[in-house]
Amino acid sequence: MSEEKPLRLVLAMAGASGSIYAARFIRALMEIPGETWFVPSPASIRVFKEEYETNVQTGEDIIEFVRKKWNPKQTHKFHLRKFEDIGADIASGSNIWDGMVVLPCSMKTVAAIRIGITENLIERAADVTLKERRKLILVPRETPYNRIHLENMLALHDAGAIIAPASPGFYQMPQSLEDLGDFMATRIFRLLGKEIDFYPRWNP
Repeated sequence: MSEEKPLRLVLAMAGASGSIYAARFIRALMEIPGETWFVPSPASIRVFKEEYETNVQTGEDIIEFVRKKWNPKQTHKFHLRKFEDIGADIASGSNIWDGMVVLPCSMKTVAAIRIGITENLIERAADVTLKERRKLILVPRETPYNRIHLENMLALHDAGAIIAPASPGFYQMPQSLEDLGDFMATRIFRLLGKEIDFYPRWNP
């Protein structure tokens, strides 16, 4: 694991399928120094509940679910923030974080960020992240993309966001769905400048 300065991150979950990607990323976060402001949308909690067949109701429940399921070391600190609280600390650029990840990211959230709509804390924090020139990583889990999706993502790319679709590779010979989640977690960490490896690098 990296011994670099602690990571300060905003992590949001929007209402797209792909809860395994968020769960495995949270599990990995727990084992590195730093702190994360965590904002799940109501739709993302519903999807998480259905995809993991669990009864989570809140962001706190998701964090606890991950802890109990995989029992990682608990080095990282999580700050839970409410989706509807557009006056929270991470709604202001006067607070500092290294980057923001929306994992998974719905097409509705992509569209809202692209247009500059800030009706909830995910949209507002993403808007702040862009205007402060910090890393914004959006992880859509959708297929196929229509023209509107593609145009929105291109506009966000041009505005400085990183579009990292949940498209895991298979050259690492995954043995489980969790391996696919770890592939995406590793790619996101590398985009954030953290050398955390859950699978071998490509070395033909």
